[in-house]
Amino acid sequence: MTRITRAICATGALLSLAALATMAYADGRDYNDGPVQTVTFIRTVDGHFDDYMHWLATSYKKLQEAAKAAGLITSYQVLVAQPHNPQDADVILVIEYKNWAALDHLGSKVDQMSVKIEGSVEKANKSEADRAKIRTVLGTDTVQVAELK
Repeated sequence: MTRITRAICATGALLSLAALATMAYADGRDYNDGPVQTVTFIRTVDGHFDDYMHWLATSYKKLQEAAKAAGLITSYQVLVAQPHNPQDADVILVIEYKNWAALDHLGSKVDQMSVKIEGSVEKANKSEADRAKIRTVLGTDTVQVAELK
């Protein structure tokens, strides 16, 4: 009788584990949707890397910290890369958002913060134009992190 009881218990345990494993993969994917990131690739003009890094450490940082405090973004990073040719970035900016919905109406919210930091949207636009003299935006991608199960 104890052999039968053990066999029944073992079979029950296996079925329970199989059911839990099936539920974990019920959506058929091996990952969950993670946060959304915008990744911007920048190439600084020769001799202006430090100028651009100064701007990032001052005005850019103030704007990102304000956006983070307001709950618009979850984090940001500045990455320095080794370019291999003239079309490669030497600075990569990464901004992370909780999800895709966080991007809804983001432009107007960031404009309001720019006014607080720069003084006006016009000044922020002029600052953007001035930065074009020391860097080139090679492109921006918006991607979603795939959190593997």
